[in-house]
Amino acid sequence: MQLDVRDLMARGEDPFAVITEAVSKLADSESLELIAPLEPVPLYGVLEARGYGHHTEDLGGGDYRVVFTPDEGGGGG
Repeated sequence: MQLDVRDLMARGEDPFAVITEAVSKLADSESLELIAPLEPVPLYGVLEARGYGHHTEDLGGGDYRVVFTPDEGGGGG
């Protein structure tokens, strides 16, 4: 699943609830690809606690692509 929160954040809205809702809808083996206008460092710990690892890519211009993938033995949702 891909989720781009750049427009949401540009309007001054907090994307946390949207992101956690998306994670809750993932199948056990499904990943979340997040596109954001900043590196979502606080989210790393939150999703790690839910069993997700992450890979971060700096897209330039302040944008980041982070893929959250279920750890082995972990699960989405």
